[in-house]
Amino acid sequence: MNRPVMSRRDRLRIAQLTVLTLVLFLGLPQLPAGASANLVGNPGLEALDSSGFPVCWEKSGWGSSGYSFAVTHAAHSGTNAMTVTLTSAGSGDRKAMMLEDTSCAPNVTPGHQYDLSAWYQTTTPNTVMTMFRHDVAQGWVYWTDLASLAPTTGWTQSTVRTPQVPANTDQIVWGITIYGVGTLQTDDYETADATLPAPEQSCSAGTACTKGAWAVMPFNSTVRAIHAVVLRSGDVLLVAGSGNNPDDFAAKTFKSAVYHPGNGTFTTIATPEDLFCSGHVQLPDGRVLVMGGNKDYPAADGSHGYKGLKNSYIFDPATNAYTRVNDMTAGSWYPSATAMGNGDVISLGGLGEDSNGMVATQYFSNAQQRWLGLNEAHQTWNFWGLYPSMILMQDGRLFYTGSHVFGNGLSGTGSSIYDYNANTVTPVDGLRKKDERDQSMSVLLPPAQDQKVLTMGGGNIESNPDAHRLTDLIDLKPANPVYTAGPALPGGTVTGGAPETAAQGKMYVSAVLLPDGKVFETGGGLHNRADPVYEASMYDPATNTFTPGMATDPVPRTYHSSAFLLPDGRVMAVGDNPGNGTFDMRISVYSPSYLFKGARPHITGISGTQWAYGSQQSITVDAPILKAELIRPAAVTHSSDPNQRFVDLPLTVNGNTIGLNLTSNPNLAPPGWYMLFAVGTNGVPSVAKWVHVG
Repeated sequence: MNRPVMSRRDRLRIAQLTVLTLVLFLGLPQLPAGASANLVGNPGLEALDSSGFPVCWEKSGWGSSGYSFAVTHAAHSGTNAMTVTLTSAGSGDRKAMMLEDTSCAPNVTPGHQYDLSAWYQTTTPNTVMTMFRHDVAQGWVYWTDLASLAPTTGWTQSTVRTPQVPANTDQIVWGITIYGVGTLQTDDYETADATLPAPEQSCSAGTACTKGAWAVMPFNSTVRAIHAVVLRSGDVLLVAGSGNNPDDFAAKTFKSAVYHPGNGTFTTIATPEDLFCSGHVQLPDGRVLVMGGNKDYPAADGSHGYKGLKNSYIFDPATNAYTRVNDMTAGSWYPSATAMGNGDVISLGGLGEDSNGMVATQYFSNAQQRWLGLNEAHQTWNFWGLYPSMILMQDGRLFYTGSHVFGNGLSGTGSSIYDYNANTVTPVDGLRKKDERDQSMSVLLPPAQDQKVLTMGGGNIESNPDAHRLTDLIDLKPANPVYTAGPALPGGTVTGGAPETAAQGKMYVSAVLLPDGKVFETGGGLHNRADPVYEASMYDPATNTFTPGMATDPVPRTYHSSAFLLPDGRVMAVGDNPGNGTFDMRISVYSPSYLFKGARPHITGISGTQWAYGSQQSITVDAPILKAELIRPAAVTHSSDPNQRFVDLPLTVNGNTIGLNLTSNPNLAPPGWYMLFAVGTNGVPSVAKWVHVG
């Protein structure tokens, strides 16, 4: 939601004076002794200011729609209720919000969750609960839309539990918004701290209680795992193609396999082309679009380098088979692949059939199930590098984070925002060592609604310096976002146990979003295809800090390695391809410390697996839960999974029945299959259920 467009200065003056008078002489409604404290000022709307509007409330909104605000005496209780009416269609919305003032806004504690409740009637389905928070550094900022409210002709109560309050937040305000023609009435608001006292923690697993634990599987992968895609069955598609082996390319020995984590078995998949270093992305129906790959290895005489393949295929988990679709408009080796909010796919960068940088924008229409022709897609003729990390923003634009593969970064600032529809590229400042971001990793941090991206590590394979420890953080919500310095990656050890120096970090970084809202960082090397670094840490977006000293994968994970989340809350790691051409076929699985801290909650029932945007869904659980979220399954290669995202699901709690409120914005959760996790009050996640969004 946008900020209010009306001036608030006069209202603040009036409200502050009136609040003091009314609090002293009339008193605000109080809850009975012993009940949970209601933190809302003037919750029943009974006290009015000199303009006739409720004290501690303001008329807010933006846009061109016709509208009116009123106080009605047809209240749920007491004398007054608020009415907001949109009289004509247009842009924007209107809402009656709590006043953004220290005397009116509820005080909150970071890390706590709050139950928000109001009684309402609305004639339009375009009705949502909207929140802002006061950041001690940034001031008042939009937080989230918590829930969509269904039309109702009688007074209905809606109760929603917030996510955990972010760090540096001291107050919140909220209200109910309408953005379609109709009338909304509200009354009897409540905000109450819903955080349960922390249970006593008991863990007998030794260091695993704080560091987690790795296990190397007693079998090897049957293919070189260059690419990994978590399928909606919970199985994992591992793609090698020729696996960076020229002999296999010459023999046309191309390989893929589906790994079944439940029983440790593999299904061999017939692989039609050399999909080595292709792009891949989940389509809305759960099939996997695979684009490009390797047309040829470099010539011995140096006359050409790697050549990009134009071929494109769809892998169907239901049949375990690849089916060819129409060719891309240009050859693509190391292309990006980003799912859009409408289900389409944009692919950028890579090398073409002539071994040169591919400058076409390639666009796959999900509705037509084909790649558009060169003149059908918007073109900037911009070269984005190899595997450029292109993250979908909440407004439908793409953020190029500066993470890429091979060599120097692009000219300019190294990072930018690409608007496909407007055909514009806008530089973004602040990325440090932009020419040493080769095989860094960038992630859209939990939750996706916060629109923050962290870029970590990297090096440069051309000059091959020591990889660095830099991380950079950006908030994409402002009009002109800029990277700021993040905390340094923790140091590790190299082969033989020697510690890294204070400046040394790693490239080939893997970063995995976990169900508890943290980011697990693992794997990497100090130099190109050499010197693995043994280090793992846990990044907390709420505090912008790394917790060092997590258990480290005993298998080196450098070039052509990946790590990704499994539906049971564990992390799987595959691959390592050092400079001598060998490939480590071992599979490692990491159990985060949360799996040693008590029983899991279980999702014992679900209202349905087909979720519409803006809808409220329902699950039943067998234990209290702290939060729930959707996590998009991995499609990862070369430290790159730009579609990885964690979508918060605000809760409505009624005993063991939990209402889950899905965002109405498909750019926050592009259509497709997601893992649904519920996280218990002990921080332990459930095993995921699969749901389809859109």
